[in-house]
Amino acid sequence: MIDKIKDYIAEAEAFKAHTKEELEAFRIKFLGKKGVLNDFFAEFKNVAVEHKKEFGQVINNLKKAAEGKVNEIQEALESKEDTAGAYGDLTRPGEPFTVGSRHPISIVKNQIIDIFSTIGFNVSEGPEIEDDWHNFTALNLPEYHPARDMQDTFFIQTNPDVLLRTHTSSVQVRYMEENKPPIRTISPGRVFRNEAISARSHCIFHQIEGLYVDKDVSFADLKQTLLYFTKEMFGKSKIRLRPSYFPFTEPSAEIDIYWGLKTETDYRITKGTGWLEIGGCGMVDPNVLKNCGIDATKYTGFAFGMGVERIAMLQYGIGDIRMFYENDVRFLEQFRASI
Repeated sequence: MIDKIKDYIAEAEAFKAHTKEELEAFRIKFLGKKGVLNDFFAEFKNVAVEHKKEFGQVINNLKKAAEGKVNEIQEALESKEDTAGAYGDLTRPGEPFTVGSRHPISIVKNQIIDIFSTIGFNVSEGPEIEDDWHNFTALNLPEYHPARDMQDTFFIQTNPDVLLRTHTSSVQVRYMEENKPPIRTISPGRVFRNEAISARSHCIFHQIEGLYVDKDVSFADLKQTLLYFTKEMFGKSKIRLRPSYFPFTEPSAEIDIYWGLKTETDYRITKGTGWLEIGGCGMVDPNVLKNCGIDATKYTGFAFGMGVERIAMLQYGIGDIRMFYENDVRFLEQFRASI
């Protein structure tokens, strides 16, 4: 009989339940009015006197094992219910996270990089806090040169030789100093100019500038490169290069694409001409090559630059440049499909 009780003790200690119904069945079997424990207590009077003590101890051990198991599982099940009540059904799939979207400037910048990457241009980057040499002097803009007035610069007050770069041409200077021709690179990045903020201009904006230096590079190479870009970026196959002036290129030109006059918007953004300026370009001035340690008698090159915000405004019909910097989620969510 004692061995039988010990078997019940082992069964009680090994019991597991995942539902209240399973626990209740266990409780009735061991602790109910017609349970095994009551049967053993009823049998106690028939046990020989010399075995009563041992028999009683074993029965008590069974009672403790059964009651302890019931309490243990009951607490676990109640704790699980409390957690489910606080956090909902934990077996359900999690709430979906809202998918973010890339900023329109990042989208357009990546598109431009992809286009030029297909024709061999790599990407070079440089510091936003620049020195006078890389931002001005090396680019054929020595101190007191009147063309410096074309760019209203943020200088560091404690050190007039340090400034926030006004163009990513400074990255091209650094790249030419560290690399030998042939050079074919584009330099995307943020630039700063001390200008009034309006719907069409901002003191912070983004540029992508390109540079190609090698033997026998011509203006025709520049034109074909830009024509390829405008076809890929805008689907436009007609461009023109208007004579212009930049201190670091000679000859220099403004890049125009024929946008067309199909809609009222076309008339507005092109001022009725159908032509739209997208950037500047030119052949690298020999002085710039010399300043960067490149033999100007052996190598020639071309450079070009364009504003990312301006292209993004054209691509998406955005009428106010300030919208790029206000971090309005309603505005940014519109570009989720463009990732």
